[in-house]
Amino acid sequence: MSDKLTIALSKGRIYKETLPLLKQAGIEPVDDPETSRKLILDTNQDNVKLVIIRATDVPTYVQYGAADVGVAGKDVLMEHGGEGLYEPVDLKIAKCKLMTAGIKGQPAPNGRLRIATKFVNSARAFYAKQGKQVEIIKLYGSMELAPIVKLADYIVDLVDTGNTLKANGLEPLEHICDVSSRLVINKAAMKMKHKSIQALIDSFAAAVK
Repeated sequence: MSDKLTIALSKGRIYKETLPLLKQAGIEPVDDPETSRKLILDTNQDNVKLVIIRATDVPTYVQYGAADVGVAGKDVLMEHGGEGLYEPVDLKIAKCKLMTAGIKGQPAPNGRLRIATKFVNSARAFYAKQGKQVEIIKLYGSMELAPIVKLADYIVDLVDTGNTLKANGLEPLEHICDVSSRLVINKAAMKMKHKSIQALIDSFAAAVK
């Protein structure tokens, strides 16, 4: 790879599960984001840097060219809208489901539903498809609390094992979509740095297989 490449990743599960894929592409970070205070990490390849940012910011950094390539969950990409991005590879990592959930055994309320979620666009689109007008309440965390304290009728959230829902007396109801992390590419970078980015895409695709 001759072109300089900046790859945007988020801390935590996606970072950990992306490491083996990067390794297969011959890229290994020199610093560990859990212990380093650096936000731009060097790798064993002089021309490849990793930027460590919030998961929700990855598509924005890639769209505006601050990063050439990124790894982002499908949930984040659906909220972002995906402008200016290619999404060539489903990496099949950090898998979970986007679902609606409510208090276990509680009948559906009459009238307009109130939905608490941080996935505002995805929730609105899901209910619009069903022809339902809903009031969306944006929350940033502790979604499970919303139905318990009657802030909302249902929540839309990511479900992995479902244990958090169960522990709070909630149950998953409707399946909106399966979520996994995707490789995303800046469209302009794909043209300008085609050779090195294509090599990265091929390597990730082979690693996933």
